Amino acid sequence: MKLLTKQLQDHLPKLYATEDVPSPEKVVVAKFFTPWTNWTWYAVEGEEDDGDFQFFGLVDGHELEWGYFSLQELESVRGPVGLTIERDLHFKPQKVEDITALQGRLS
Repeated sequence: MKLLTKQLQDHLPKLYATEDVPSPEKVVVAKFFTPWTNWTWYAVEGEEDDGDFQFFGLVDGHELEWGYFSLQELESVRGPVGLTIERDLHFKPQKVEDITALQGRLS
């Protein structure tokens, strides 16, 4: 599965474009996840940078935190029996505050 399509890339605001938007009101454009753990990446912004695509968003792993992650990083992860990170094909863009899995967890 292709993690980043041209359509998705065109819908992501550029890096820093939403820095003045309160965290709960930021719109998550894409959701990536590991099918073998509970790690999830919620992409809010992104753009090409030095031959890689950099995202900014919420990372839900050991903790829930805002941060940067790259397409190369996501593509390099391998799980049991060769599983890879996937993009949630059914995810629709929505505000952080409206994502059920995040409700009550944001400070």
